[in-house]
Amino acid sequence: MEAQPPPPNKWTSWLSQIYSSGKGPVLGTVDVQEIEDKAREVMKDNSTAYLYTLKSAGTCSTDDANRKAFERWKLVPRVLKNVTLRNVEASALEMITTILGMKVSSPIFVGPVGKQGLVHADGELATARAAAVAGVPMIVSSSSSRSLEDIAEANGPNGQRWYQFYWPRSSDVALSVLKRAKENGYTALVITVDTMIIGWRSHDHRIGYSPAGHGFGVQQGMADPVFMKRHGLAARHERPKFPFDQEDIRKKAAAGDEETKQSMFLASQWLAETGSGIFRTWDDLQFVKDNWDGPIVLKGIQAVNDAEKAIDMGIDGIVVSNHGGRQIDGAIGSLDALDMIMCSQKVLDAQRSGRLTVLFDSGIRTGSDIIKALAIGAQGVLIARPIVYGLAIAGQAGVEQILMQSICDLHITMGLCGFSDVNDLTGKRDELLVKVDYGIGPRTLVKSSM
Repeated sequence: MEAQPPPPNKWTSWLSQIYSSGKGPVLGTVDVQEIEDKAREVMKDNSTAYLYTLKSAGTCSTDDANRKAFERWKLVPRVLKNVTLRNVEASALEMITTILGMKVSSPIFVGPVGKQGLVHADGELATARAAAVAGVPMIVSSSSSRSLEDIAEANGPNGQRWYQFYWPRSSDVALSVLKRAKENGYTALVITVDTMIIGWRSHDHRIGYSPAGHGFGVQQGMADPVFMKRHGLAARHERPKFPFDQEDIRKKAAAGDEETKQSMFLASQWLAETGSGIFRTWDDLQFVKDNWDGPIVLKGIQAVNDAEKAIDMGIDGIVVSNHGGRQIDGAIGSLDALDMIMCSQKVLDAQRSGRLTVLFDSGIRTGSDIIKALAIGAQGVLIARPIVYGLAIAGQAGVEQILMQSICDLHITMGLCGFSDVNDLTGKRDELLVKVDYGIGPRTLVKSSM
């Protein structure tokens, strides 16, 4: 019996090109820890900005818990299955899957990361272009260092994008932001519900580091016509100076530089809108439902009761996320939260019926990580910090590599686990995973709660 080799695809071709060129990838490695270390080295002269991206709340224990949660779950591969042809890309016949009505070529999203201009001069524009090239949807942060209009233009007419919504205090400003997002091709709204106030971030508090307070990461506000008209100004699409130098900005303001003083004043007013300290409630969601024509996703869900409440409210999707550990110190790993949430029969029924989409965020680094999150029950995952590392090192090309290597890793590892279609991974926890405690002494199997 003569077997036929699989035809080349976008992902395996990317890997093959590395070997055929003999030069290695643009980031010099595909090892995520080495990429992180290289980003740190590249930004050694701007280490404060790098640490702003890297550090989490308090002692960073929640960030650590995110990774430890992945380490506890182990894959159990199946062999001698015909998985020669694997579905992790768009084909001429059909896309890989549909998430909230959007056909996507992989279960990977670019997570919303603010102030990307801190690590590279092109900021979010480079990331948007990279996402379009790789065919990966991008979730754009409210605290981006470029306007949502400029990011949409960089993402292009065929790019897939959602908008992450930090809720302004004033209804007229909130409506203006929603209108702009819809007019610029953002098809879903992601409301971040775990950041009504900024968490206890020891690194920033120690040195009083606040890019937003100095006009960096408030560009959505500067481009908003309703907000700017309030101050007698026209909307403007800024591209803040790179590298960001907080001390230089403060010196200019102290010396009476009017442009700098205006920028800092407007920044303070925008922060009063989006960082007012108002804690929104479940009842407040009706305002957004009434004024947004499209799917609504709640990002920052960690508790079973909150996931079930989202179903009751008619919310279209949730992102199980702890903000990469940046909001609460001492919290559970996000994968542990996903495990608990996906034990809810109410959540399972809503997901199976198409009433609720479940996405995952916080701690994804490898293809194996993606498989674990999908097997526990997620339908897609968000990648965040590795995107920033790739951006810092090589701009758009660096982000492209992070996305391509993540999907290529998924494509290979999925096959080695015995699966040919990524859609078949979702919910296969009992078939594909075992929870193992590799503590001191004999190895102990810890069974899942299911």
